[in-house]
Amino acid sequence: MKAISLWEPWATLMALDAKRIETRSWATHVRGQVAIHAAKQPFHPGDWPPDLLAWMSRVKFWGSGYHYGCVVAIAELVDCVPTEQLLLQVDERERAFGNYHPRRFGWVFKNVRRLTSPIPARGSQGFWEWDSPELLELVRC
Repeated sequence: MKAISLWEPWATLMALDAKRIETRSWATHVRGQVAIHAAKQPFHPGDWPPDLLAWMSRVKFWGSGYHYGCVVAIAELVDCVPTEQLLLQVDERERAFGNYHPRRFGWVFKNVRRLTSPIPARGSQGFWEWDSPELLELVRC
């Protein structure tokens, strides 16, 4: 299964179905089920944009908070749209969770399934292949 690594808190926001669009500087033709991986390296909250900080105070997490170096969800990647087309369609919360500057792309996800327990995995930049003993069970659910 294809997987994509996101820094925290964006991976958890995706797992909680609070974020449905991942913004990137590059387009993708990948479609279908994608594992959402929380990157191992922390992204310091002091570097978070102010809008994100405001929304994060309202979002509830798993008992202990963020997970690093783990697959946290499976979601269906259904579209890739230039951010200029998405900007007027997304709500204030979704805008706070992404970078909608010109010449970027929004990867649109749906059918997000949060894992009941995050699965440790080594991530990578870009899309990467995730193969795990737990994968077959996850895909069947």
